[in-house]
Amino acid sequence: MQRNNFTYLLAALLIFIVVLPVAHDLGVISRPTGRFLAVTSLLAIGVWSLRGTGPLYIASMCLAVAGIVLSTAYIAGGIMLHYVLSQVSLFVFLGLATYNNLRQVAIGNDMSANRIIGAICVYLMLGVMWSVAYLVLEYSQPGSFAGVNEAAATPWDQDWLYFSFVTITTLGYGDMLPVSTTARSLALSEAVVGQFYIAVLVAGLVSAYISAKPGAPGAD
Repeated sequence: MQRNNFTYLLAALLIFIVVLPVAHDLGVISRPTGRFLAVTSLLAIGVWSLRGTGPLYIASMCLAVAGIVLSTAYIAGGIMLHYVLSQVSLFVFLGLATYNNLRQVAIGNDMSANRIIGAICVYLMLGVMWSVAYLVLEYSQPGSFAGVNEAAATPWDQDWLYFSFVTITTLGYGDMLPVSTTARSLALSEAVVGQFYIAVLVAGLVSAYISAKPGAPGAD
């Protein structure tokens, strides 16, 4: 199995999560441009991480094409079903990419800084996946969240990334709140997955990496 250089993936994720929102606030890019770049970044990240995986790569390309076609259909016709389906395609697409990266991080005995970076990438991609889930839920069932501004109630806004990462880190500022049962279940599941991921996988990888370094206690 081909292993990714996760440094590039991490850089792409940080651009998506940090740079694009700041660029929008500074007026460097417009909101529609930001949304276009956001979705394009997600697709690029997923395709890049699935290269060389055979069936997974083919499936990801099909989902990417479906997402683009459905997004175009929504822009042309304004039918909400097209938009929701495009985001569902994006969610499954990201799920495949996250699964592939997690498999590379979790399987094997070799320890390296690149593998730890990969674990960080998986954590960030989990946050992005849940942000898409929140967006689809609010767009299909308005009122699922309290504190949602007008921009976030329209197709893609960075507020969903903000809420997702506040939830996965269990920070919880309280400015955006899950109201419906489904929204609360999604938020709860993200918080649980995020904490278990950090506690079990990342902590274990860091500990093993430190132990494997020459001169470390217990190293061969």
